[in-house]
Amino acid sequence: MNTEMVSKNMSDENKQRIAIITGAAKGIGRAIAVELAKHNYYTVINYLSDKNGAEETLKQVIAAGSDGEINGFDVRDGKETEKIIDDIVDRLGQIDVLVNNAGIIKDGLFMMMEPENWQAVVDTSLNGFYNMTRPVIEKMVRNRSGVVVSISSASSLLPNRGQANYSAAKAGLNAASRVVASEVARLGIRVNVVAPGLIETDMIADAPKDHIKTLIPMARIGKPEEVAKVVRFLCSEDASYMTGQILSVNGGMC
Repeated sequence: MNTEMVSKNMSDENKQRIAIITGAAKGIGRAIAVELAKHNYYTVINYLSDKNGAEETLKQVIAAGSDGEINGFDVRDGKETEKIIDDIVDRLGQIDVLVNNAGIIKDGLFMMMEPENWQAVVDTSLNGFYNMTRPVIEKMVRNRSGVVVSISSASSLLPNRGQANYSAAKAGLNAASRVVASEVARLGIRVNVVAPGLIETDMIADAPKDHIKTLIPMARIGKPEEVAKVVRFLCSEDASYMTGQILSVNGGMC
């Protein structure tokens, strides 16, 4: 575990809500951390290997007017994640929001896909969801309050050649989230999913963007901040009667 904290004011009269965002060293995860920071969330910025990226996210969180910490751990490791979550609760008192954003792609045609490429993607997106969400919800149940938002993908809803592993992992995340939402709704916990389409991140850095735009009714690629604002809405009391939902943020792709 690698944890670095900045000084924070957690006084009772102005207590911040605590949010964990996995895979927050860049891209959508960074945008979510910054967006929540603008609304007075203390953000735990998870990263796997990109410590510099996580530190940059923290700088942007502080610039947005809040504070937080970086915390390096692997969401694929269930024992490690449980220890991390226990430590966060011991230090900060509770977890109000969990955003499951960590994910990887290892694209290839299914009939030529190596077993390790299938397993790596499923381990990160789907098993990572389990490893984070189960212990966090256990903590939230004690307070009868909490929000879980998981980042899925348009690929979980629409066929995308070469992404059988990614589509399967994200579709599994969708289904699991809806079931969990039904199980904990009466306990004051909301569980929702955001399914972005093509967003300007490193994941599509080598994609043929001019061609891609012709497939999107809005004729443009989305911005991470546009996804982040939807996540922030789902974390807020403005979404107090929403649970078990999959919200697409994809420029009108059907």
